Amino acid sequence: MSEGPKNDVDRPLGPALALALKGRCPACGEGRMFGRFLKPASACGHCGQAWDVSRADDFPAYIVILLLGHLLVPLMIEVNAALDVPLGVQALLWPAIAILLAMLMIQPAKAAVITFQWSRRMDGFRG
Repeated sequence: MSEGPKNDVDRPLGPALALALKGRCPACGEGRMFGRFLKPASACGHCGQAWDVSRADDFPAYIVILLLGHLLVPLMIEVNAALDVPLGVQALLWPAIAILLAMLMIQPAKAAVITFQWSRRMDGFRG
């Protein structure tokens, strides 16, 4: 049985997501998904899959904000209940932690959104 056209090929989300979270091309696993920190590569250098057709927009940022809120607010409450941390220290500590975690989470969140769109043939990934 011959293999159909490229757009008939299965695009399983799980393995593709594992590759994308490492910054690799979800289609082949060889090329890079991002050209710069948050800018998707125009195309994979190995398989040629175009990544600049994605419309991730603000959704990755919303995901990061939601996750940070659910992580940091309970942590802040527990730290305040258990320790007597001065307000000035907290005014520096929590925003610094939030910024650090947001910077660590935003690229994987964007990779996940783009990979989901690719695996489901959404937006520019239809053809």
